[in-house]
Amino acid sequence: MTADLEKIGLPHIMLRMRIAIAADHGGFSLKAPLIELLKQDGHEVLDFGAFNTERSDYPDFARAVGDALQRGLADRGVLICGSGVGACIAANKMRGIRASVCHDTYSAHQGVEHDDMNVLVLGARIVGVELASEILRAFLGARFNGIERYVARLKKVEQMERESCE
Repeated sequence: MTADLEKIGLPHIMLRMRIAIAADHGGFSLKAPLIELLKQDGHEVLDFGAFNTERSDYPDFARAVGDALQRGLADRGVLICGSGVGACIAANKMRGIRASVCHDTYSAHQGVEHDDMNVLVLGARIVGVELASEILRAFLGARFNGIERYVARLKKVEQMERESCE
């Protein structure tokens, strides 16, 4: 794992976290290998389904992962659907959730470092297991860097969120 993270320019120290993960039927095939990777890397996994390939609705899974983050049950979240787009849209409707579709490692770590992203969204029909694993590790290995301009931007986003809910 250390070599993989160094290869993409990330530190070799990865904190152990509680990860909420869920997938609809379109993302089901990618969920199990990512859960295995998370456990292998020492993370605690909260699996919110789906537990089979029967048709299911991505907003239900986005809500489950978002609720876990909002209630402090998880440190970060992972959502998987066919393209990643629907789950991302749904997750971002929840207060305090900053989700993004990432299909490359740069976006995954930069989204955390600059934007304090707390939910990684993947499209199982877009990325395979190997790339998804690298993206997931990049996401989990990153930390919000707290530079003043990024904090100021995050505060503006939070203000927009408050105003839209009034």
